[in-house]
Order: sequence, then C-alpha cells, then structure tokens
Amino acid sequence: MALSFCGSENKTSAYNVGKGVLNNGCFVDALNLVPHVFLLFITFPILFIGWGSQSSKVQIHHNTWLHFPGHNLRWILTFLLLFVHICEFAEGIVSNKEMRTNHLHLFVPAFMGFIAATTSVVYYHNIETSNFPKLLLVLFIYWVLAFITKTIKLWKFVDNHVGLQHLRFCITAMLVILYGLLMAVEVNVIRVRRYVFFANPQKVKPPEDLQDLGVRFLQPFVNLLSKATYWWMNPLIMGAHKRPIELKKIGKLPIAMRALTNYLRLKDAYEDQRTAEDPDRSPSIWRSMYRAFGRPILLSSTFRYLADLLGFAGPLCIFGFVENMDKNKTNSAQEGTIAFDVYFMSSTELLQNTSVLAVLLFLALVLQRTFLQASYYVTIETGINMRGALLAMIYNKILRLSTSNMSMGEMTLGQINNLVAIETNQLMWFLFLCPNLWAMPVQIVMGVILLYYLLGPSALVGAAVIILLAPVQYLIATKLADTQKCSLEHSTDRLKKTTEILKGIKLLKLYAWENIFCDSVEETRGKELHSLRTFAVYTSLSIFMNAAIPIAAILATFVTHHIAGYPGPSPSKAFAALALFHILVTPLFLLSTVVRFAVKAVVSVQKLGEFLQSDEIGDDSWRNGDMCVSMEAGKKHHGGTKAINRKKPMRYQMDNYEQPTRRQMRPTETEDVAVKVSNGFFTWGSNLSTLSDINIRIPTGQLTMIVGQVGCGKSSLLLAMLGEMQTIDGRVHWSKLPECEVVHEGNISWSESEEADEDLSKNRNSVAYATQKSWLLNATVEENITFGSPFNKQRYKAVIDACSLQPDIDLLPFGDQTEIGERGINLSGGQRQRICVARALYQNTNIVFLDDPFSALDIHLSDHLMQEGILKFLQDDKRTVVLVTHKLQYLIHADWIIAMKDGSVLREGTLKDIQTHDVELYDHWKTLMNRQDQELEKDIQQDSQTTLERKTLRRAFYSREAKNQMDDEDEEEEEEEEEDDNMSTITNNRRSKIPWRVCCCYLSSGGFLMVFLMVFSKLLKHSVIVAIDYWLAKWTTFKSNQSQSIDAMTSSMNSSMNSAMNSSMSNATNISEEGIISFHLLVFIILCAAGITLCLITSLTVEFLGLSAATNLHHNLLNKIIHAPIRFFDITPLGQILNRFSADTNIIDQHIPPTLESLTRSTLLCLSAIGVISSVTPPFLIALIPLGVAFYFIQKYFRVASRDLQDLDDSTQLPLLCHFSETAEGLTTIRAFRHEARFKQRMLELTDTNNTAYLFLSAANRWLEVRTDYLGAVIVLTAAVAFIWNPLGSSESMVGLGLTYALTVTNYLNWVVRNLADLEVQMAAVKKVNSFLSTESENYEGSMDSSQVPENWPHDGEIKIQDLCVRYDPMLKPVLKHVNAYIEPGQKVGICGRTGSGKSSLSLAFFNMVDMFEGKIVIDGIDICRLPLQTLRSRLSIILQDPVLFSGSIRFNLDPEKTCSDDRLWEALEIAQLKNMVKTLPGGLDAVVTEGGENFSVGQRQLFCLARAFVRKSSILIMDEATASIDMATENILQKVVMTAFADRTVVTIAHRVHTILTADLVIVMKRGNILEYDKPETLLEQEDGMFASFVKADM
Repeated sequence: MALSFCGSENKTSAYNVGKGVLNNGCFVDALNLVPHVFLLFITFPILFIGWGSQSSKVQIHHNTWLHFPGHNLRWILTFLLLFVHICEFAEGIVSNKEMRTNHLHLFVPAFMGFIAATTSVVYYHNIETSNFPKLLLVLFIYWVLAFITKTIKLWKFVDNHVGLQHLRFCITAMLVILYGLLMAVEVNVIRVRRYVFFANPQKVKPPEDLQDLGVRFLQPFVNLLSKATYWWMNPLIMGAHKRPIELKKIGKLPIAMRALTNYLRLKDAYEDQRTAEDPDRSPSIWRSMYRAFGRPILLSSTFRYLADLLGFAGPLCIFGFVENMDKNKTNSAQEGTIAFDVYFMSSTELLQNTSVLAVLLFLALVLQRTFLQASYYVTIETGINMRGALLAMIYNKILRLSTSNMSMGEMTLGQINNLVAIETNQLMWFLFLCPNLWAMPVQIVMGVILLYYLLGPSALVGAAVIILLAPVQYLIATKLADTQKCSLEHSTDRLKKTTEILKGIKLLKLYAWENIFCDSVEETRGKELHSLRTFAVYTSLSIFMNAAIPIAAILATFVTHHIAGYPGPSPSKAFAALALFHILVTPLFLLSTVVRFAVKAVVSVQKLGEFLQSDEIGDDSWRNGDMCVSMEAGKKHHGGTKAINRKKPMRYQMDNYEQPTRRQMRPTETEDVAVKVSNGFFTWGSNLSTLSDINIRIPTGQLTMIVGQVGCGKSSLLLAMLGEMQTIDGRVHWSKLPECEVVHEGNISWSESEEADEDLSKNRNSVAYATQKSWLLNATVEENITFGSPFNKQRYKAVIDACSLQPDIDLLPFGDQTEIGERGINLSGGQRQRICVARALYQNTNIVFLDDPFSALDIHLSDHLMQEGILKFLQDDKRTVVLVTHKLQYLIHADWIIAMKDGSVLREGTLKDIQTHDVELYDHWKTLMNRQDQELEKDIQQDSQTTLERKTLRRAFYSREAKNQMDDEDEEEEEEEEEDDNMSTITNNRRSKIPWRVCCCYLSSGGFLMVFLMVFSKLLKHSVIVAIDYWLAKWTTFKSNQSQSIDAMTSSMNSSMNSAMNSSMSNATNISEEGIISFHLLVFIILCAAGITLCLITSLTVEFLGLSAATNLHHNLLNKIIHAPIRFFDITPLGQILNRFSADTNIIDQHIPPTLESLTRSTLLCLSAIGVISSVTPPFLIALIPLGVAFYFIQKYFRVASRDLQDLDDSTQLPLLCHFSETAEGLTTIRAFRHEARFKQRMLELTDTNNTAYLFLSAANRWLEVRTDYLGAVIVLTAAVAFIWNPLGSSESMVGLGLTYALTVTNYLNWVVRNLADLEVQMAAVKKVNSFLSTESENYEGSMDSSQVPENWPHDGEIKIQDLCVRYDPMLKPVLKHVNAYIEPGQKVGICGRTGSGKSSLSLAFFNMVDMFEGKIVIDGIDICRLPLQTLRSRLSIILQDPVLFSGSIRFNLDPEKTCSDDRLWEALEIAQLKNMVKTLPGGLDAVVTEGGENFSVGQRQLFCLARAFVRKSSILIMDEATASIDMATENILQKVVMTAFADRTVVTIAHRVHTILTADLVIVMKRGNILEYDKPETLLEQEDGMFASFVKADM
C-alpha cells in the first residue's frame, strides 16, 4: 500500500504503540487532524444552510456591519496562521521526499489546517455581518482543541530531543503561539459582548455612518481583506461601465472624514498652543497639523517601512533561486536528523529549495504591494482630511477678516484665492509625499549594505554614482519649476491678447485687421513656445537621468569589479545586484520631487500663518449695547464640542463652536430709535479717523436719507453702524426689537428646541443691506433674491415688480432659474444692482440699509423703485430704511435727513428743519435739484439705458437659441452620454473605447518624421537595454564556467562578433582568458554607452514631437477661428472658444507629452520583460493568456470609472473655489445679513463633495494598483515555476535574467493603465480643438483679383442695392427680404426702425459679413460679392454701436497698420473733439490704453472710435447707432462735424434716436426686413399716419 498514512517501510513500527500512544509520531499527527475535521463538520452546514438565503444576495446591506472586538488582530493572526500552515506543508512535502515511501501524516494535517483556518475566517466574517455572536462559540472550541493538540506535539518533540535547529519544531512552536493568541481574542469577544455565560448580553448597533445609507465610502468599515484589496469598490467600478458615475452614486463622506470634524481637530490643536501666560503667541501651524494628523502619518510610515523591507526580498530570492538551480537537479546530501522514524529537516535546508523560494517570492511581492498601497491610501486620506480642515479654517478667518484689511489692500482677493487653490493643495501634496522623506534614507542604506554583501567594495562605486547624481536631478527639478513659471507668464499674456481679439472680432473683421492682431498673438505664442522648448529639454533630461542612472551604476560597478581583479560575480550575485540597482533608483528619483515639495510646503505654511494672524473684525457685542460677552457663555460651548459631535446633526455645530452667545439686551432708553451713534470716531485702519464726531439717530420705522458729496463718508457711516469699521471712540447702540416681530424671521431657523433661543438673538439685528458695488452669488436669480429666506410667492412677485426685474427675467433662457454670477450669465451693471436691491427688499428684517441703489439705474427705473419699492413696499411694512443717495429730488419723501461733509455730520433733521435753520444748504440743494431735472428731460429723450441693456441681453440669447438649432459637436458629445437606458449598451462601447482617431490626429499634427524618430528610437533603446542585461548574463556565465575550454568559446565568439572586431581580433591566434574577458568588458561598455545615449535621444524625441504637435494645433486653431464667419461667434459662447485657447491648449502643451512618454516607456518595458521570459522558457506563453485576459478587463473597467471620477473631481472643485472668492467679495453683505452660519454650512458641503470625489478617485487608483500588482506577482510566480519545470533546462544566468525582468513588470503594469486613462482624458482636449478646426472659413478670395480693383475704389460712393435677400445662416429665415435702394454719391442717408427690423443686418451686408443668397450690392460699379474680402473691408469705414478699444497705445488703436503720419492722427482726434484731452495724457499719441479701454469713459471711447473712422479716409462711412453713449451737447457737435468732415462722402446712419437723422437727405424706414418708407424726411413727416412721423412724435 503505497499511500499509507504512516508510511510503509517497516509495517510493524509505524503503527506500534508499545511505548505509549503519544510516543508514536504518526498518532500525534493524526490527533492534530481532529480539531480541523471538527471545525469543518460543524461550520459547513451552518455556512450552507444558515447563510444559503443570504449568500444568494451577494452584497449584504451595509447597515448591519459591525466589527467584534479584536477584529483586525484576528485577521492578522489568521493570515499569519495561513502562512505558517503553508510553511508546514512545504516542510512536510520536502521531508517526505527524503523518505523511501510516502508518509502522508507529514503534510496532510498541515493541508487540513490550512483549509480549516480559511474556513474559520469565512465563518467569522459571515457571523460578523449578520451580527449573531452566539455562533462564535464553535470557533472558541476549535482554538482550544487546536491549541491542546499542538501543545502535545511540541511537548513530545522536546522529549525526543528535537530542538530549535529543526524547522518542524519552530513551526509547531509558532502554531502553539498563534492558536493561543486566537484563543485570547475569542475570550476577549466573550468578555466584551457577553454573548454567552452572562445573563445580559450586550446589544450593539453598527456605527452611525452605516445607519445612514447615504454614506457610500466604506473603506473604514469593511473587513481587513476588503480594506487591503479595495474589494468594496468593485460594484462602483464595474457599474461605471454600464452608466456613468454621478455625484448621487458616491454619496456622503463618513463623519470622521468630513471637513467639520477635521476642522475641529485642527482648531483645537491650534488653539491649545495659546497659553494663558502668553496669549499673543502665534501658534505654529506645523505643530497643530502634527497634533491633529500625526498618528495616521506614523501608521502610513510604518506600512511604508514594511513595504520597503519586503522589497528587498525580490533580489534576495533571485540570488537564492539562481544559486540553487543546479543543486536541486542533483540531490544534496542530507543535513537533517531522524526521529520518530521520520526525517527532520534543518532550518536552513528549506530555503535552498527553489519551489519554496518561488512561493516565498510571490508572497513577499503580494505583501509588499499591499503594504505600499495601504501606505499611499492612508497618506492620501490624511492629506484630504487636512486640506478640508485648512479650507474650513481659512474660510472662518475670511468671515472674520476686518474690512479695512480688504480695502487697504493688505489682503487681496488674489491672495485669498491663492491660499485656497494653491497653498492648501501644496500642503496636501507634501503630506502625500511626506512618508518618503524618512523611508528613503532607510531604503538607500539597506540597498547599499546588501550590494556590498553581494559584490564587495566595487558595489560602493555604483551606489556612489547613483547618490552623486541625485543633486543633479534636484537642480533639473528646480530649473523645471522656473521654466514653468516663465511659460505661464507668456501664456497669460497670449490669453489676454486672444480674449481681446475675440471680444472685438466684429470690429477687426469690419476693418480687415484680423491678420495684424493674429500676428501679435503668434508673436507672444513664439515666446511661450521658446520657454516650452526649454521646459521640454529639462523634462527630457529628467527622464533621461531616471533611465540612464541605473545603466551607469551597473557599468561602473562591473567595470570596477573587473579592474580590481575580484573573482567574477556569479550569475546569482550579478542579477541580484541588478535588481537592487533598480530598487535604489526610485527613491533617489523621488527625492528631488519630495525636497521641492517640502520647500514649497514651508513657504505655504508661512503664508497661511500670516493670513491666520491678520486683523479680525471686533467682537459682536457692539450690536447689543456695550456689555461684553461673558466668559462663561463662551466656555460652555467649547467644553461641549465633543458631546455635540455625535448626537446633533452636523450643521448646528459650526455656529455653536464659533459664535459666542449674544447677551439679551437691555430695554433701551428711547424706544423709537433703531440705531444710535454717540460721539463716534471710526477709522479704516490707519488710525486717522475717517469719520469723526458722529452723533446721529435713526428713527424706527421711518425713511432716513443720507446725502453729501462724493467721498464725504456716506457709505462709511453705514459700515460703521454695521460694525465693519474700527471704532476709536464712542459707541453704536442698537435697540432691542419687540418679541413679536422676531418670530417670523425664518432665515436661519434650523431651530431645534435647544437652538431656538440662540437663533432669535442671532437674527435679532440682521440688517438687509444693498452695497453700492453690486454683489451676486453664483446661483439662480431666485436664490440671489431670496438669499436663504423661505420662498413666499406673493412677496417675491411684489419685490420683482418693485425693482422692474420682470422684463429682464423674461429675456433669460430659464427665467428666474437661470444661473447668474461669475460662472453664469453676465448681466449688466443696472440689472445686477436691481437684483441686489431686490434681495434687500425681500429679506424679512426690520432694518434696511440701501447704499446708493440708483447709481447704475436710469431715471424711469429709479422713480419706479423709489415709489413702488421704498415708499410703498418698505414703508407699508413699517421697516426702518436708511438710504444713501445723490438724487436730491427724492429728499421730499424723507422722514429724516442726515447731511454729511468731509467725514462728519453737517446737519441732521427733517427737510422742514433744514429749510428753516440752514437756508444756505437748502438753496444749494435746490440749484442741484434743478440741474438734475434738466438731466432728467434729456434722459427721457434717449432710448433709455435699460432698453439698451435688455437689447444686449436679448442679442446674447438670440444667438444662443440659434446655436441650439445647430448640431454642434460638443452637444453631440453630451447627448452621447445622456441617451436613455435602452441605448446604454451602445454608449458603453463608446465609453470604453480608446479614441484612436484623435490620437492619430495628434500624432499627425506632430509630423511623420518625428513620429518615426520616436518609434524607432524607443524600440532601439529598449532592445539595447535588453542586450545589456543579456550580455551581462553571458559574461557572468562565462566567468563562472572559466574551466571550460577556451577554444570552443573563441570560435563561438568569433561568429557572433561584428566584422570590424573580427579583423582586429583574428591576428591574435592565441587569445588568453584575459583577452576574452576584456572583450566581454569592451562590448559591455559599448552597449551601456549606446543605452545611455539612446535614453537621451528618446526622451528628447517624445518631448519635441509633443511640441511640434502643440505648435501646429494652436496655429491652425487661431487661424481657423479668426477667419471664421461672424455667425460662428454669435452662436458659440465666448467662454467655450477661450477654453480651447486656455485649458485645452495648456493640456496639449504640457500634459500630453510626458503622459505619452511614460505610457510608451512602461508598455515597452512590460513587453520586453515578457519577451525575455518567454524566450528563456517558451511554456510561459501558455500561462500568459489568462493573465492577459485578466489584465484587459481590469484596465477596461478602470479607465471608464477613472474618467468619470476625474470629471467629478474637476466639476466639484470649481464651485468650491468660486464660493471662497464670492464670500471674500461679499463679506460686508454676508455679515450685515448675519448669514455667516449659512455660508459656512455651504462651504462645508462643497468641500465635502469635492473631497468625496477625490477620495473615490484615489481609492479607484489603489483598486487598480493592487490588482495589477497582484497580477505582476502572479507573473513572477509563473515565470519561476516555468523555470523550475522547464524540461529543456536553461542556464542559471538566463534564469536570473528572466526573474529580474519579471520583477520589473510588477512596477510598470499599473503605470500602463494609469497612463492610458490619463491620455484618454487628455486626448479630449485634442478632440475639442479638432472640432473647431472643421469650421468653415469665410471666403477671403473672391472672384476678382485684388490687382484688378482700382487703387482709389470706391471714389464716388454710389451704392445700388438690388433685390437683396440676406440671412445669417442657411438654416435660418432671411432677415432682409428683397430690399431695393439707390444711394447717390455723397448722400447722407438715415435708416430707422424698431429693434429687430434689420437695420444692423443691412450695415453688415455692405461688408459682405452675412450670407447674401439673392440680389447684390453694387458700389461704384463693382459687385461687392466678387471682391476679395480684405480689399472690400479695408476700403470702407464703419463706426459701431459698442465702442471697442484694444490694450496698447492710442496710436495703435487709431492705426494698427502703421500707415498714417502723426499729423493725420492729430487731425482725426481734433475732429472727434479729443485732441485737448489726448495732449494732456503722458506720452500723447503713445499714451497707454488699458484692456477694453477701461481708463476712458464710455463716451470718450465712442469718440475714439469715431476718430478711428476718420483716419481711414474712405468715401463711404456707415454709422451704426454710434452716438448712443454720448451726452447731448457732444452729440450735437459731432453731428455738425460729420456733416462738414464728410461733406463730400456718402454717410449711412443707422439711428435709434430719430432726431439725429432729421437733417438727412434720405430716410429709409424698415420693418421686419422690408423697406416700409423711403423718401426725404420732410416728405415723410407730412404723412401724419406714417411710421416715421410716429417715431418723431414719440421722440419729441
């Protein structure tokens, strides 16, 4: 019987129990089987029956999860137990080989133990998820039994003198310890949960987060195995393939990771540093960060150390593996001893078995990668938590910043935005990389020690090469950062120019200047490309260093080794050394990055510290009289934070924590005064009082007006009352409100009972405040007006009517649900101001402060607002209103007037009082009022400003609607993703495909030569690198086989040498050993040199391929867009075009090349590794097929999920940054309204949303890396197994080569996928740019040649319009229908008509800017459609409705072509009434014009545009509503000038004030694209019922 349990050499002794049952080794082993069998018998039925119902539902609902005490410890012990069982099994198998017959008892108990241990953990997991602890008793019994049986075995070993030198003794001892510990864990569960032996078992609920099903981030709650492998992410990542991941899908963050929790931790650590002895000491941010987040960083560092130490197992296993390859073939002599009739192996013997080493290597790799990913995950989570805490800290500080800081420019918005966007991210990145700082030195030292052990002193030379080159890398890294800054400046400059061009594109086309401006952008782009070129050189140097350092180190080491005359390294040592060098390079490469980030982090912390120490606004007690807030009230809250933490919903905490309770106020002296200031001196910070000696009172429920000249301190007075200014002396007293009025202020009432009293006192003096400079939120119109108050339809409607917002809202695409603000639709100043006033009216506060609400409104609106809004709406509610205004005609409505002068109060009282007491002031006001009345009359004659604003808004949307009809490519993309479910299968395929077409387009724009060079040099480089390692294998084999005959060697060598060497070598017939070795050395040096050179060449080719692609793409994009028809700009939002030039161009410039480089490098490395292994052992290829399939699916799922999560991360970041800048801008408003708490809450929500997306993204990256790393480990294992079982046998050096390469695969597999995913996201930029490259250009050629056009055309200015039909686009209806007109040379023609009648379209038709699909316009005998556009447009002049100026000089604005003399320019300026003004400017004609001409008033800008038209002396001038923004007086002068300066030329005026064309020779009245009336103005006026006559009547 060959398979007897106890072996069958001598049948008697095996089953003999004569010396006592326990002295038979076989019986003891059989006894050890009992506990395992017992466990399997009991648990299997329970697992299959009890959980049969549950296991069908694969995912257990996570609200039942609960960890028993000692959960993680149990998992760790079980893993150790499994490992020891594997060792026991291996030892049993190897020992069994030494016996003559099979002894099953040597390894069967180990095998059963392994299965039982696995079952125990599965069983435990199921009990835990269903929270049924009673069944744990089974495990307790199992541990006890196993512990007893193993102890018996150990005791018998000791009896028989088996000791520590024997491996089986050590293993058994280990098992006893592990079973003992597991027993202890089980006892602990019984002790804590009392589920058995105790009368009252403890009921436990799962953690709060899991009861909330919104929490989807389960990493902290799953079991250890799922934590380590991110198994819980599977449903999310697999699901992404079916439908995109949305914000709903990723849910909320667990409480411990929310920004608020972390903020409280950081704030406590920060505040604790302020001691009682030294309250002013500024706390150290570093220390508070360490206190709050130090522990996880230590944990992460521990993981990192473990991973790094395990990393060295790779080289050591290769060493052992290659050493013992041949020994295994020939059985080595036995070192063990015999006891119990069986063989006992010595402890070292097992490690000489190659199969064992292969398994060990596999386990070490799996563990190393698991620890490494765990370390990454912990640092990233901590980094995200810290960023959340810092953001909350900065935000709280912003809300308390003193206003003077902001206004005196100590703290600019830019600085705050930088803190939020840059500095916190720098710190987060530093934290990510921080474990490297202390892990690297250990890794380097260990590596060098091992190298020394393998190769002796020569290894130190190689290590020195690596270490000496590290500073060079640091240098390159700093240079890279500098160059990036430089290119950033150029690109900002280029963007500025591009923006100007796009904003003024209509003008540029009409004047045929587009090429001049295009060239100026190209020039800036040239500078930018120059710095990008430098950037590319440094980047490729950095990549080159990374690739070349290991080659150089290996070269130096082996050359030194040879020269020093040491005996040649054996293959095992050589390849172990090779693997070690690869390990050493990574930390040194990272070191430069880490040091750079550390330096940045120090700077960031410094900036943060300064910011947190800056001045704050005074305490809140000022609003309630002068009593201080008692210390007790403040303390109560601080003590309570921990208690609140769990019980109350999160949002209440932040206010509790921040705001000391406000005291109840005393009944005031005078009940009818709302606010009273007594002898106040207030300052904006420079200790000079801005407001001095203020004594005023604001009567309750009445309208108070504050008047005075510009800059006399009216707005400051409001802010002083609101407590925004620093008080030097005096006090502001706010009266208490009667209780009944308080109750309906529901702004922030999240009132739970305990909050209610506090809320009321908080809201008590909330003031509705409308600032002078309007401030909007990024939200819908409705949200901007309700501003957090409950929505009340009637009230809302009343407010909107009072502010006459309805017509404006009707124009918006989604009515009052349209998003406005920074990222939304741009409204004009007047519209913004009216929304701000509406917000103040809507709030249910008792006091309303309005700071000059009429400044941006025209007269009709001001009157309406005054009557309906202030007098009716607010006064009916008996609210106290304080109004700052310049419009003195409203003073008659005031109940109380405060007149200011130079920062103090001039007069206070009713209008009657002032009339009687201060006659002089009253008369002064009267004259001013008369002047304002005249303005009023003039204002009414104009088409009011509001109609203009509405018109521009309508134009913006008219074009958007038209865009919706067009199938734009971007829209199609969006639709692709939003198709309904039945289409989901199609969309899936689209979503997981790599955009090959776009990649081809990108590469082709880089140029085929560059692509060929890149591919060729890459392949060559990788071949050379493989050749280096192959040659090393040959060389070491030769050195270790030197005893073989040299002749055979020589002949084989000669055949493989190249001819040049052949001739030189053939002279020497007797080649000594030395010669051959030096020949090996020579080839080795040549190969290494070639490898190093190729590294440089490849990294350069990729970078320059990227550069040429970027150059071509941007050049084509700019030309396409600048030459696109004007219609394109009407239907494409400006932001979209600018995005192509900013974000997308930046990605193409700087992100795609390194990604491409990294992708090709890692792919080729993996391929070359697989090639090497399969060339050594072809059977490996069979095992590769399932691995390839697994890899394909992993990358396919990951790429889709990663892209979705990346989008989520990007899209949630923007609102967060906007919220910060919004808050900083609207500080005074938020504080006046008392809405700090609501804004904090919003900030916390936005931060958490962004952090959730980021956390999921990093968890998805870990998911991928763990899986690819495990795949890599499997590849190593299969390779090793293939080497062992290879029937053909292979030389040891080849095995070493194969294993070294297999090890590199684990490092690079995940990079392949990560880079693929990144490249896919980045290629979207190329796709977007491409979609613009397909736009049609205007037809610039024309059918005539420009040389055929006479030089002085058009000399007369005769215009014939014949049967003209015009449309903007073939898809749209015509805007002009069959228009016929004849304009004689020199005639002055006026065209009028209502908005949308086609006046402006006609003016564009003269310039061939629109699609003239029928009829023609003939000017001086030439049909304009036949002319080249450049010629046509450069010979006519036009003045547009909106004045456009470009940044540069005045000269550049008048004559960018640089063709005119100075005299001609001065003449033009004189005609336009600007000469005197320009003369006073510094530099005269070369005076600076800022962007958009902001340094001139709108009227002046319009005059410059007139001057521009005069400079071009063309015989036809078209004026399109050109005098809309000029006051009456100037306009009259201009009309005269135009008549005289253009007396002999044809002038076509498109008018919207009809009186401007009463003097014209001919009037054309248009309606809906047709000519309605066409005659002299006198004739038309005689027709009483005519259109023109009715216009003139209306205009009088």
